[in-house]
Amino acid sequence: MESSIARSRKLPDVERLLGLVETSLDDDQADSITTIPLSGKSSIADYMVVASGRNARQIAAMADHLATKLKAEGVRSVAIEGLKTCEWVLIDCGDIIVHLFRPEIRAFYNLEKMWAIDLPGDRPAAGKSRVRA
Repeated sequence: MESSIARSRKLPDVERLLGLVETSLDDDQADSITTIPLSGKSSIADYMVVASGRNARQIAAMADHLATKLKAEGVRSVAIEGLKTCEWVLIDCGDIIVHLFRPEIRAFYNLEKMWAIDLPGDRPAAGKSRVRA
């Protein structure tokens, strides 16, 4: 029987997985990557990552690449919702929840504001910015 210490060593480290998520999105040229720490705010996850894609095709590719990389790192269950239209794709990988939006859908729902994240100035329509609140 495995000890809990041995099992915990096999589980992916949340900070390492967060780096993998951010790097994967950056490699796929996601726009305006925002990382929101949820610790102390919610028990649903430790982090929420919000990013934009230019079109449905890019969003689908980002979701697919990210799911493949997470599974390769040992994340057992990666749930993906929204791939049919790719306007808003949610990737739930346990301690990290990733939201991929088309820019106009992201502006409409404004999750950053909902979670009380103040961004400096208006969010650019294009280009990359990484905000870790």
